Amino acid sequence: MTQYQSAKCMQGMAVAPHSLAAESAVAVLREGGNAVEAMVAAAATIAVVYPHMNGIGGDGFWLISTPGHEPVAIQACGFAAQKASLDFYRQAGYQHIPVRGPLAANTVAGTVSGWEQALAWAEQNTANSPLPLPRLLKDAIHYARQGVPVSPGLHQQISSRLAQLHQHPGFCGLFAPSGKALDVNELLLQPALANTLERLATHGLADFYHGETARLMSAELEAAGSLLRFTDFDRFRASQVKPLALQTDVGTVYNLPPPSQGLVSLLITGILEQQRKKGVITDEADFIHQCVEATKLAFNLRDRHITDPAHMTIDPQSLLTADSIRELSAQIAVDRALPWGKGRGPADTIWMGVIDGSGTAVSFIQSIYHEFGSAVILPDSGVIWQNRGSSFSLDPNATNPLQPGRLPFHTLNPALARLADGSVLVYGSMGGDGQPQTLAAVFDRIVYQKMTPQAAVTAPRWLLGRTWGESSDTLKIESRHRAATTDTLKQYGHDVEIYPPYDDLMGHAGAILRHRNGMLEGGSDPRSDGGVARW
Repeated sequence: MTQYQSAKCMQGMAVAPHSLAAESAVAVLREGGNAVEAMVAAAATIAVVYPHMNGIGGDGFWLISTPGHEPVAIQACGFAAQKASLDFYRQAGYQHIPVRGPLAANTVAGTVSGWEQALAWAEQNTANSPLPLPRLLKDAIHYARQGVPVSPGLHQQISSRLAQLHQHPGFCGLFAPSGKALDVNELLLQPALANTLERLATHGLADFYHGETARLMSAELEAAGSLLRFTDFDRFRASQVKPLALQTDVGTVYNLPPPSQGLVSLLITGILEQQRKKGVITDEADFIHQCVEATKLAFNLRDRHITDPAHMTIDPQSLLTADSIRELSAQIAVDRALPWGKGRGPADTIWMGVIDGSGTAVSFIQSIYHEFGSAVILPDSGVIWQNRGSSFSLDPNATNPLQPGRLPFHTLNPALARLADGSVLVYGSMGGDGQPQTLAAVFDRIVYQKMTPQAAVTAPRWLLGRTWGESSDTLKIESRHRAATTDTLKQYGHDVEIYPPYDDLMGHAGAILRHRNGMLEGGSDPRSDGGVARW
């Protein structure tokens, strides 16, 4: 299979940025499990084998579609600890919440509750007999206890972050036991995490929040200097929410509501469709220009409005009306770049998709925010804790000010589309500011440009915004784009910066398309360590 040919099958398919996670999902499908159960297995496995990008100490978001029913969304993002207040950080001398360390570990990890909510939904809404939880966690437990070969992506991240993170307790013990980064194909062993997963398999996922596991982790976090306590865990529960929906000429596109930036992905997609109707997209340079300009407009709305939904003053669905999309698209010039300030920067995440033979489709994303999260690795539970709460502002007048119990802004936004021709598409990507840009590009390439899923995620990409550890807010273009394309973008006024081919900065995208006849066609990003597993 070439890099542009999509994998195809009929019974079930999974896409993940690490091939072992995709294989875990399909193994569950082969045993009679549904797409939700398969995704829980994949989520547990990816938490073990790709720990720099995600883990059970992070958050998650779900989009689930079943034939004949409206899609549902599950929001599994944790709130700020009750002790996490503006006064605490100010009195400690901070102008900003630290990005690393125990004071960055200030929000509950929500993803395991999301697994629990998704399984409960599946039990009520799918036909198969539920598989036991120990079966779903079996692969993850095995890989944690017996070890997994270090992937090139994990090795690169350990190497690049070792000097910055070596002082955090537990980091070197796990990722650099000999004093240097684990090399590619060396075994990553996580026995403490294996014990935690076994406890969850035995006592249930709720134990993460209300039982022995919660008490162990909360004690470890407190000992490390975190503000999280057992009462924060005990109060948390993931929730089922109504997804945002964008009506287009080619079907309905869904994404997560706030605090996710799913609105941004939908706005870019809607604006691009409007610009196609005007006939202003005639080549790749026009396509990138229009997408970048739509991104600027969408980011402006995001930064003004998106926060914890309990504190929002506008209904995000109202920004997705046809009139709203037309008004936004009218602000874009055909050959001139709008002024650009700055984005929110990168974030490390994984996206995975699963569709089973019955047509149940899952688009899922799981994250610990920055690579290795807060770098707080709990010694007895083996959990790497997220630093999502470092995105809160210590300015009480900001859009996302820190408050006890408040949900942080999230870049995470898995996407799903039900198309007018009867097909269903799940797609997504990692990458902070890059996520909505990549999602809009992948959707457009598959739906409007008629690319295969594999060709759509392999094709050269771009990113407007900052990179890891830099302040650069340029328009970053992969060098595989034609010189004429980059020259035209410069002529339009874009501050173009050329990046190497298949650069990790461009994110790890993936997609599965279920055709009207039930055939599944998927693509995995060559920029990742992943693949497509199928049955």
